[in-house]
Amino acid sequence: MNKPIITSLLDTDLYKYSMWQTMLHRFPQTQAEYSFVCRNTPEFALTELLPAVNAELDALCALTFKEDELAYLAELRYTKSDFVDFLRIFRFQRNFIEASADGDTLKIVARGPQVHVMAFEIFVLAIVNELYFRRFPQETALAEGRRRLTAKVDRLRDLASQHRLRHSFNLYDFGARRRFSGTWQREVLSTLRDGVPEVFKGTSNVLLAKELGLVPIGTMAHEYLQTFQALGVRLRDFQTAALEAWVQEYRGDLGIALTDVITMDAFLDDFDLYFAKLFDGLRHDSGDPLTWANKALAHYERLRIDPHTKRLVFSDGLTIDRALSLYLALGDKVQLGFGIGTHLTNDMGLTPLNIVMKITRANNQPVAKLSDSPGKTLCDDQTFLAYLRQVFKVPANSPDRR
Repeated sequence: MNKPIITSLLDTDLYKYSMWQTMLHRFPQTQAEYSFVCRNTPEFALTELLPAVNAELDALCALTFKEDELAYLAELRYTKSDFVDFLRIFRFQRNFIEASADGDTLKIVARGPQVHVMAFEIFVLAIVNELYFRRFPQETALAEGRRRLTAKVDRLRDLASQHRLRHSFNLYDFGARRRFSGTWQREVLSTLRDGVPEVFKGTSNVLLAKELGLVPIGTMAHEYLQTFQALGVRLRDFQTAALEAWVQEYRGDLGIALTDVITMDAFLDDFDLYFAKLFDGLRHDSGDPLTWANKALAHYERLRIDPHTKRLVFSDGLTIDRALSLYLALGDKVQLGFGIGTHLTNDMGLTPLNIVMKITRANNQPVAKLSDSPGKTLCDDQTFLAYLRQVFKVPANSPDRR
C-alpha cells in the first residue's frame, strides 16, 4: 500500500496561511463552502478515483502540525504567535468535507467554519492530481519530465550567462496544486535551485521552502477578496474592505495584491493612491498579460508613482517562453516576478488536469469572481452574478472596458 500523498500540513501554498491568519483574526465566525471543479476532459472519469480520494482525505484529517513545522512558521516575521498557537491544536475535521460521485463527475465539497475548511484546497488538488497520474506509466513520464526540465535549466543558464537577462529575472514555483507528484515537485525544485540559483528565487510550497532552503512566496488568492462580498460591507466596497484588512494585518509585509476578482478595471477603480503606495505591487492571473501590465503601469503613472519602485507578478498559465517574452517587453519598466505552476511541476508529456477548488458561498450567500478570462468566471448563482456585474459596471459580454 502506498503511503499517504500528504504527510505534512506544510505541504501547501504560503498564501493559504497568510489568508488563514487574516480571517482567523478578523472574521473567525465566517461559514464557507468550497467546491471542486475539473475544467477539462480527463482521459478517464475522475470518479474512478473516489475510493482512493476518500482514503487520502481520511489520512489528511489525521495529521497535526509537528513542532519543527510550527517553529518554521513562527520564524516568518509576519506570522503572529496566536496563529501558531491555533495551528498547534488544529486538525482537519472529516465531517467538513465530502467526496462523492455524480454520474461521471467527481464532487468534492468542503463546508463549515471558514477557518476550518479554507486550507483543504491545495491538499485536495494535489491528492486528485497524484492519484490520477499514478495510472500512467511512471518511468516514461519521469524520463520525459527530466528531459524537459533539463532543457529549461539549460536555456535559463545560457540566457543568464549571455547577460540577456539584463535586470533581475525572478522565477518562482507555483506548482503544488497541479503537480505530477510531491516527489517530482521536490526534484524539480532541487534541480532549479542547484542549476539556476541566480534566476530561481522561491516556491509557494511551504514544506519544500523549509526543507530545501528556499524563500516561501505568496500573499492572497481570489477566495480572500471574494469572502468580503458576504461579510456585511456594501458590495461596492468589498475590495477596499479586503485590501484595508490586509494592510492592517500585515502592515507592509506580503504586499502583492491580486487584481482580477472583479476584472482589472474594477480593481484599479478601487486601488487609489493610498493602496498603491502601501502595496508593493500587483499579481496577474487572467486576461492578456501585456494589456494588464500596461494598465497597471499607466495607473501608477497617473498616481505619480514611479513604476520602477513596484513589482508586477505574473501567474496565469505561464511557460518559460511566455515569462521570457514578458520580461523582454517589460523588464526596463518595472520590477517583475514570474510564478510558474503546471509548466514546471507537471510537464511530463501528458495532458494536465485543469482542476480548481474554489469558494462558492460564504455566510450562506453566493460569492463570485468576474475574471478577465471569461472561462475563469465562477459562480453558481446567476442572479448574484448579474447583480455583481451591474454594481461594478462590468458588461456581460466583455469585462474589458478601458
